[in-house]
Amino acid sequence: MVLFRRAEELSVAHAQLDGCAAGNAGLLLIEGAVGCGKSEFLETVAGHADSRGFVVLRGMGTVAEGVHPLGVLRQLTAGSPPGSLPAPPPEPDAGRVEAMQLFAAAVRELSTTAPVVICVDDLHHVDELSSRYLLHLARGARQARILLVVAESVHERSDDPLFRTELLRLPHFVRLCLERFGPEAIRAMLPDRPEAEAARLHRASGGNPLLLRALLQDPQIHPGDAYTQAVLACLHRCGPASTELAEAIAVLGALASPAHIARLSGTTETAAARAVAALDAAGLLDGPRGFRHPAARDTVLDRMNPAARASLHHEAALLARASGAPDTEVARQLLAARHTREDWALPVLRSAADQYLADGVLAEAAALLQLAHEACPDDARRAEVSVRLSAVAARTDPAAAERHLVEPLAGLAEGKLSPHTLGPLARVLAAQGRIDESADVLERLAAGDGRRPGHDRRPGDIPGDDPLDGLSAFPQWAAPGRPGALGRPPAGPAGRSARTAVHSAALWALPTEPEEGAAAHAAELFLRGATLAEGTVEPVVQALRTLLHLEGATRALPWCELFVRQAQQRGATGWQAVFAGLLAEARLRKGDLTGAAETAEGALRAVPERGGSIQLSGVAGTLVRAFTAMGRPEEAAAVLSRPVPANLAGSIHGLGYLRARGHHALATSRFHAALGDFLDIGRHMKRWGLDRPRVLPWRADAAEALIRLGETHQAERFLADQLTTRDAADPWVRGMSLRLRASLCEPRERQAMLAKAVDDLHRSGDQYELARAMTDFGQVLRELGEPARAAMVNRRAWHVAKECGAEALCVKILPGRTGDGPGPGEETDAPDADLVASLSDSEKRVALLAVHGHTNREIAQKLYITVSTVEQHLTRVYRKLDIPGRQSRPADFHLGVTELV
Repeated sequence: MVLFRRAEELSVAHAQLDGCAAGNAGLLLIEGAVGCGKSEFLETVAGHADSRGFVVLRGMGTVAEGVHPLGVLRQLTAGSPPGSLPAPPPEPDAGRVEAMQLFAAAVRELSTTAPVVICVDDLHHVDELSSRYLLHLARGARQARILLVVAESVHERSDDPLFRTELLRLPHFVRLCLERFGPEAIRAMLPDRPEAEAARLHRASGGNPLLLRALLQDPQIHPGDAYTQAVLACLHRCGPASTELAEAIAVLGALASPAHIARLSGTTETAAARAVAALDAAGLLDGPRGFRHPAARDTVLDRMNPAARASLHHEAALLARASGAPDTEVARQLLAARHTREDWALPVLRSAADQYLADGVLAEAAALLQLAHEACPDDARRAEVSVRLSAVAARTDPAAAERHLVEPLAGLAEGKLSPHTLGPLARVLAAQGRIDESADVLERLAAGDGRRPGHDRRPGDIPGDDPLDGLSAFPQWAAPGRPGALGRPPAGPAGRSARTAVHSAALWALPTEPEEGAAAHAAELFLRGATLAEGTVEPVVQALRTLLHLEGATRALPWCELFVRQAQQRGATGWQAVFAGLLAEARLRKGDLTGAAETAEGALRAVPERGGSIQLSGVAGTLVRAFTAMGRPEEAAAVLSRPVPANLAGSIHGLGYLRARGHHALATSRFHAALGDFLDIGRHMKRWGLDRPRVLPWRADAAEALIRLGETHQAERFLADQLTTRDAADPWVRGMSLRLRASLCEPRERQAMLAKAVDDLHRSGDQYELARAMTDFGQVLRELGEPARAAMVNRRAWHVAKECGAEALCVKILPGRTGDGPGPGEETDAPDADLVASLSDSEKRVALLAVHGHTNREIAQKLYITVSTVEQHLTRVYRKLDIPGRQSRPADFHLGVTELV
């Protein structure tokens, strides 16, 4: 592909050819940076001369031939018509003037037969004697049909100043300077390419024709072999010292000043400045920012000897530190050199890593910390860096973050950790949900006397020392009366265990009832102003969990979705998995089984598959519970078959995993195994002093397993116990408890209890648990001889279960119904929204309770009105909606009413 569209320059060359043909001698000098097309332009001129019948003589200066006298002259005579030019003398110094005159006369004689064009490329490499011959010819050929066309690099002048000076003095001398292509020229040459691609090509090539052609030859967007070879060609042709100087520039990067380049390459500042100018003119450099394209810099670095390259990077690190460069620049050189022998190297690496983390550049931060880890002179400092590495890895790979803590925990067991490492270690462990291990570290920190962890220290063991001082390592998003405040959590009551402290600091425990409203409000205020960063992830997770458990999934869902998006935008796949796990849990709490399963699967896919992770085990537990409730036990079993960390049991995520495994065991009739898992959860929660059914209703789960085993008396004890906890008033906790307790009662008592459970679960927002309660309600209505009312409740329960994705429950409610069409006696459409909107508020409340299957007397009791008033309201509802009565209502009647109540 011909890239030259230099109309103005070509017109000058044609004018020179025309003048030559008319008998006027000419001298044309073509200048330009390396790769800017001097040789091609020279060949273009020669081609035009050939096509017009001129005699064209070609020669080229090279570094190799520059040491051989008359090398270029021999090239010219060899390409002339046989016998037209004399051969150069064998002894160059013998009769030099006579030989020059003889050569000039022969060329003038040749020009009488046809115009003669002499093209010499790379004039700066032409040997001195050949240049003298050409100068003698140019001086004496002013009226002959002779055109001398020479090309020279603008940054590589001839060593003979007399030659260039004499050329400039000749009256027929013309100089052309070939510049690099601008963006407009490239767009004009590539009319079929999108404008954005043309701009990209200009940025990558700098307008250098050689580099541009190479980029067009590479099949992909990223430069390949052709570009690499073009870069090497430019370096080679920029002069003998350019390669070494380019290596220094590549190593120095942003530090590449002439002084530093000169020192690193062992040359003078003048030579360094000249080389930089040549590389910049060729389009390889972009001013002070170094190489224009990273591929050019990589090309230079990749061809260096590894040992020499490491040595240069070490020297560059010393230069950077001596010149006061930022720690990030010094650390970059140390990392490239893999050199950490200086005492100052470790602090610089850690400081630079912190700066990269603040800027969100995770890969560089991790690489610097890994090098710092290798450089640590003792186990204690190495463990400290490992804890920092764990915090960094948590952004992208939770499993890797947990592996980084293996070494510090081993050092803890051996008593090798320094006290100031214990706080950060406890914080990272708590952030990963590893309650037991975090508490062990805090107990060691609080004891301060070398005692092994495993016991609670009483306040006052060390006068004037708070045993929970280690909690200052944990972030808090709020304190009572200070929404959004950050700081040390308030000290707990006397005798509170370290495990309770860890759990409370991580806000897995909920505040006491009088503080719950303030805590939920503070959590939401904090979330409104929070953005994701290393120091805010833990408090954001805490606030989301508080909101989820106090205010329900409906309030927490949009916040979870927001922070999942923020983590995606930052490329923090580890954080994304954490927030997606919370989102899946919130969807499961709402009864959205399909959404919970899809979200949990996405969270597990977002992070690398490199062994089990404690944090991701909780997400896997959510997925198992969703699959189990959907009636897909085989898929749940496949998730449970994946390996889990050995220390999962001592973490809060392990409790969620145990609950999921227990639910799967219940679904597959392994009731004893299920009961064991639920009781394990209870033992951990009680031992930590954090037994809250809002978070993990393990008593209800254990009661269900006991009911399946026929141990009804024990089941009643667990349910009664749950209904006496401080979470007993929560609609979700009470609704689940009443549903299970109803199964232990006689049908009449069961009906009343299930009616309350349906109400509570409807208010809780958990559609799956609501569908289960309604299923039981329909069953007891059938047992009590109310088949029509039971059918209505079952249809409602079937639709709720279908919306949840609970296919197994749908089959249990209405066997054989697929949902592809209406069942016998069912309508297909919900009432018109305008008709439903015509109902008064009182009518809507009565209609909603009727939708849930309550009798007129039950509705009257709940709304504190008379049965007659209920009948009047329902009569008006049926008339407005054109419904004959209860049994004639469409199956989807609840959809319209529920939306408006």
